[in-house]
Amino acid sequence: MLEKKTIEYEKAVLIGVMNKDQNEEKVTEYLDELEFLTYTAGGEVCKRFVQRIDLPNPKTYIGSGKMLEVEAYVKSNDIGSVIFDDELTPGQQRNIERQLKCKILDRTSLILDIFAQRAQTSYARTQVELAQYEYLLPRLTGLWTHLERQKGGIGMRGPGETEIETDRRIVRDRITLLKKKLLKVDKQMETQRGNRGALVRVALVGYTNVGKSTLMNVISKSDVFAENKLFATLDTTVRKVVIGNLPFLLSDTVGFIRKLPTQLVESFKSTLDEVREADLLLHVVDISHPNFEEHIDSVNQILTEIKSSDKKTIMVFNKIDQYEHKTIDDDDLITEKTNKHFTIEEWKNTWMRRVGDRALFISALNKENLEEFRKRVYDEVRDIHITRFPYNNFLYPEHLDEY
Repeated sequence: MLEKKTIEYEKAVLIGVMNKDQNEEKVTEYLDELEFLTYTAGGEVCKRFVQRIDLPNPKTYIGSGKMLEVEAYVKSNDIGSVIFDDELTPGQQRNIERQLKCKILDRTSLILDIFAQRAQTSYARTQVELAQYEYLLPRLTGLWTHLERQKGGIGMRGPGETEIETDRRIVRDRITLLKKKLLKVDKQMETQRGNRGALVRVALVGYTNVGKSTLMNVISKSDVFAENKLFATLDTTVRKVVIGNLPFLLSDTVGFIRKLPTQLVESFKSTLDEVREADLLLHVVDISHPNFEEHIDSVNQILTEIKSSDKKTIMVFNKIDQYEHKTIDDDDLITEKTNKHFTIEEWKNTWMRRVGDRALFISALNKENLEEFRKRVYDEVRDIHITRFPYNNFLYPEHLDEY
């Protein structure tokens, strides 16, 4: 009988700051997400440190007193990694590393590490490797002695552990080579997209871990990898889907996240081309997440960056089966009602009313309201198809239920 393999998680601490842009609630939310990222990367968060500071310390990001507190905890608890919620400058990273004598990661390097784990195809691995090298280039000074001391673990996957002897010239050459390789594959993918003919293209977009891949599996009856971890999907999956007798192409794209590293946005440019070239976007939202409105803003910001914010979009509020709201007793005259107390019906009467019939509420996992979802997608795809091929509209009835 085979023994069950136990997963060993690396001990880590998180560090965040409160300032004029981030209050305590916001910092807690960001650190919750950072903890989920750490868990996804294979780490176990032992403690969080938060400091109220107006401007980050140019040398160590946090103040000297807080740094001593972190140092004492790291030494006494055998901590392997200290992870900062914001991106550190190369100088800050070196100074902190020199004092704490352990691996120092920031949000960007942590996300890059997760991408290195999740990349399955040669193309995705090339994209991640390019992003890692572009992140590492300004941080080469003093980095390799640290990497020789620390073997493996969070933040050490990819070029870091195999290219210790790399200098700036070799890294730049490697970046140039990777860009040429991606350019060649981009042209191949562009040709593939052109060969798909005139089928209507629909793309699933949304924050990471909102259920896009689960929805993809339900709609297309395919077997796309889905897991309750961040960035379960890196490679864009495209499936031909038929609803009624109307075929279209459905693509599942990489999930977005707040503070998504610019290196990744750039290196995953061709993956995001699936979004750019889509005729219809299905913006999937995890309505059970307490801060789903901010997730919507983050996704819309990235859509604006890739010039796709003006596309026809249906808001798909997923995980209605997991949605919970705080209740207020009838005799409670003190507690002020906020959006955390809204039921789904009450949410529908807020800003969601402005999107009108462009919002759907489903549970992809439990297959709730999926018929309504299928009809809406059918109607939208049909309208696009009729606009593109006005002489073929007799093939498709006005609504799916006419079959």
